Amino acid sequence: MKTYAYAATAADKPLAPFSFERRALRSNDVAIEIMYCGVCHSDLHTARNDWSWTNYPIVVGHEIVGRVIEVGPDVTRHKVGDHVAVGTMVDSCQHCDQCHKGEEQLCRDGNTQTFAGVDRISGEPTMGGYAKHIVTREEFVLHIPQGLDLAKVGPLLCAGATTYSPLRTWNVGPGSRVGVIGMGGLGHMAIKLAVALGAHVTVLSRSAKKEADAKTLGAESFVVSNDEAAMTKAASSFDLIIDTVPAKHDLTPYLPLLDIDGTLCVVGQIGPLDELNSLPLLLGRRRVAGSAIAGIAQTQEMLEFCARMNVLPDIEMIRIDQINEAFERLERSDVHYRFVIDMASLTQS
Repeated sequence: MKTYAYAATAADKPLAPFSFERRALRSNDVAIEIMYCGVCHSDLHTARNDWSWTNYPIVVGHEIVGRVIEVGPDVTRHKVGDHVAVGTMVDSCQHCDQCHKGEEQLCRDGNTQTFAGVDRISGEPTMGGYAKHIVTREEFVLHIPQGLDLAKVGPLLCAGATTYSPLRTWNVGPGSRVGVIGMGGLGHMAIKLAVALGAHVTVLSRSAKKEADAKTLGAESFVVSNDEAAMTKAASSFDLIIDTVPAKHDLTPYLPLLDIDGTLCVVGQIGPLDELNSLPLLLGRRRVAGSAIAGIAQTQEMLEFCARMNVLPDIEMIRIDQINEAFERLERSDVHYRFVIDMASLTQS
């Protein structure tokens, strides 16, 4: 299938129009015309080779919403005309214990990423959602529940799933006390989802300037992390802290804020950690954990939950020809809180 896209061709070059061949449909494949694609920080890091694993050219984008235009003969879950979504992965071994548990993101053989991955059958590089079409095996195509605004669904597939998963893993519900570090694309979804689950949510930020926005998103409390007195007062007051900051920073100041058996869960790609002080871990039986995205079943559960509770991201819609400007703004954290590309703006010409 011939398709067209915007691609990165080098770390120091802007994204530009690009055409390529999607694979012919296999028996269990779904072909999708992409309507919207969210812009994730991972897109920017990959396009600029910040993690040193990018092979060019690369089409990024893993918050994909579209319409089914063709299905393989063995497909049973989707039909032509369905509104569907594709998130951060498009395949896994389907045989290991984690895949059988619905935790494909933890596949023992490694899941296949939507972009910058390698197709398990052909060996060709996977290309993402800044394109007109995508072809994906049916098990990794998600149903979009009735009532969700299609233009806003994209960020749920990464920012939503990434923060919903630890909330469910640590059984957040009414009465839970949740802290959120960082208030970007992931952070604002962590706030909304935790509030919808019934938790008391506190935003932890270096600046008091974000307090009004945090309250608008549903947070009940706000702590300035640079304020020693405020941090001391907040000691032992959280069951779970979700750290969404995607850059290196010191975790130690946040550990005393956890109550006994509390968990600080890192969902941002921090890289090497600074040395942690083990004393607050020992004295409070506290823990530091990590979590990356969610399995397909849990992502579908999250979409159903968001439809019931009317939880959607705050977005700014852009055209595809604005993507390089959007990347520059994303680097400056100048977005409230997720860019979404209207793919109708991507034309073959």
